Amino acid sequence: MIIRPWIGIFLAMVFLGFSPAQGEIYSWKDASGRTHFSDQKPEDVSAQSLELKINTINAPSVSDSDFLDARERGKVVMYSAVWCGVCKKARRYFQQEGIAFNEYDIETSRKGRRDYEALNGRGVPIILVGSKRMDGFSTKRFMSLYEGNKSR
Repeated sequence: MIIRPWIGIFLAMVFLGFSPAQGEIYSWKDASGRTHFSDQKPEDVSAQSLELKINTINAPSVSDSDFLDARERGKVVMYSAVWCGVCKKARRYFQQEGIAFNEYDIETSRKGRRDYEALNGRGVPIILVGSKRMDGFSTKRFMSLYEGNKSR
């Protein structure tokens, strides 16, 4: 099965929960120089096995951030991706708790991609609350940031 490059990359990101023992993704170039991706190693060409890494942050960390301007300091801002399960968890939590937030998809929004690069993003979600930045999501850590920001 041959997969076009952009589809292969998307599928690789979606199915990254497997270990190399469960499956692999292969890359190779055809005679015209086009790159192909597949979950099956081709027999007639030399293919490279790709090492894939998840870029979803599972263990949240908190740091100071001066990224938000004065207009946004009182808001919650989340940089996310549609395929990210942790992002979905954060979004659902914000909605259930009635927490207003602005969300920017790093793959489909120009602002999301630009800000993500300016934040030196290495995974999603990135959540900004006032002058604090949380990489990943934890309800307990988020609420301590959120409550601390409201008291200012």
